[in-house]
Amino acid sequence: MARYGTITGTGSYHPEIEVTNDELRKRFAHLPDFVDKMEESSGIRKRWFAPDNWATSDVALPAARQALERAKKTPAEVDLILLGTDSPDYITPATSVVLQHKLGAKNAGTFDIGCACASFPTGLSTAAGFIAGNASIRTVLVVGVYLMHKLADPNDPMIFFYGDGAGAAVVEVANNPGFISSAFFADGSYHSYWGIYSGGTFEPASEEAVKAGRTKVRIINRYPPEVNHEGWPKLVRKLAENGNFKISDIDFIIFTQVRKPSIELVMENLGLPVERTHTIMEEMGYTGSACIGMALHDAALKGKVHSGDLIVLIGSGVGYNQAGVAFRIGSELGI
Repeated sequence: MARYGTITGTGSYHPEIEVTNDELRKRFAHLPDFVDKMEESSGIRKRWFAPDNWATSDVALPAARQALERAKKTPAEVDLILLGTDSPDYITPATSVVLQHKLGAKNAGTFDIGCACASFPTGLSTAAGFIAGNASIRTVLVVGVYLMHKLADPNDPMIFFYGDGAGAAVVEVANNPGFISSAFFADGSYHSYWGIYSGGTFEPASEEAVKAGRTKVRIINRYPPEVNHEGWPKLVRKLAENGNFKISDIDFIIFTQVRKPSIELVMENLGLPVERTHTIMEEMGYTGSACIGMALHDAALKGKVHSGDLIVLIGSGVGYNQAGVAFRIGSELGI
């Protein structure tokens, strides 16, 4: 008998320290109109920061608990935890194993997914694959989490984008298809554009690297808009081909929450009404690996996602990596 993975619960969390654009206008007063231009081009009006003594696993924990509660599952029932982030607690060990300990998921295996903001749809696809192929795995917790502001130079104006947060989903075994298809693209020639380039084997951390700011996240070159403006529609069409559905069949679609105008442009390219998507960057900032899970949860709470809907999630992360996943929402989802 075929086994399918279906989403049974979602969760979201953002910390309590609010940072408005007005605060950043004061911080970057020496850059006239910078914040105004960034606000207009992105749609971001504010973001939320975690306390200085928090690690990424601390941000992930409330979202994970909420997803489990909405799925009516206890931590002890989780078989596998998949955590996606590019702002981990440590280089090693994995942040997923730290979350497993804090959550009390004593029966769960874990591993991290490291494809930046493409991690959440990658995690959902991976969870569905594990469930389909492993009779011993029935419940998988997928978490996307972002604490990039802590790895950024506070005097770097690009901190405008970074918001801290976590999104989570529980994927469980079901007899009816939930997972429909997945698709992936990448182009590693962009790997030097945006990242944290000191602290790994390319350049181990050193006093010189710290003083030069190379242990902080840095945007070396801007990604051309075509990466998303052309890449996202291509990914959606590949999902449809792989899943044997039409673009017009998509009931709801969520993209990486970095620029609202990009989402509107891509929706027009796909011939889908803008009402079939959802954005949270206005109130949350760019929450990276967390943003798709956070947007999915928010959309569910606001009644935009319904049982029977075909939903598509499209993630785009530095490197660059792009990933998409299509799910049919079942009656099991606690919405």
